[in-house]
Amino acid sequence: MPPPDSASTPSDNPHKTLSDRVHACLRRDIIEGTWSPNAKLGIEQLCSSYSVGATPVREALQRLSAEGFVVMTGQRGFRVADVSERELRELTELRIVNEGLALRESVEHANDEWEARVVVAFHQLQKVEKQSQPDLELWETRNNAFHVALSSQCESQWLKRVCELLYDQHRRYRMLARVERAGRDIHAEHEAILEAALAKDIPQLLHRHEAHIRNTVLSLEKTLFSR
Repeated sequence: MPPPDSASTPSDNPHKTLSDRVHACLRRDIIEGTWSPNAKLGIEQLCSSYSVGATPVREALQRLSAEGFVVMTGQRGFRVADVSERELRELTELRIVNEGLALRESVEHANDEWEARVVVAFHQLQKVEKQSQPDLELWETRNNAFHVALSSQCESQWLKRVCELLYDQHRRYRMLARVERAGRDIHAEHEAILEAALAKDIPQLLHRHEAHIRNTVLSLEKTLFSR
């Protein structure tokens, strides 16, 4: 192991910095549907799209492959991972289990700071949800912030990372479907989750959280996979 003063840093390892940037941008674009499922990801095309060289692009693709957003084809080819009804259902069950564990631990370790974070995040989300024509990008950001705040007292960093990955994989389906919210009161669902969380009623919180996810999945299945 090299001594501390000889270890590389982002400033003297530009490929690492560029790889992180390409990874974040390409990951976001896959989740938001800019790159469609099964789309071929050519190295030259990606270099041009993200204004970087081949090395950081390949590094980013390897990381995205490990996260399940990208699939390797042949020896050096890549494409965006496909979507399927089976995978959506699997992601749903995994989200319910893992986010449930994180919520339980978070509430068990709840304190005044946690409660303040949750209330503020809900208030910010509520302001968007009550608009007649909500900004969907802003809603996505604040919806994520609310759910992250709920689990923020979970002490397991591994569990948080798993939950984040599952949430982002699930979000890709939402972005592809662009589900209309007509006939569903999502704000009421979030409010019910908030009430159970603040009351420290873990069974009710987990029940409402699961129902919230399953309601979303029903809409996604109708939009993406109805025959």
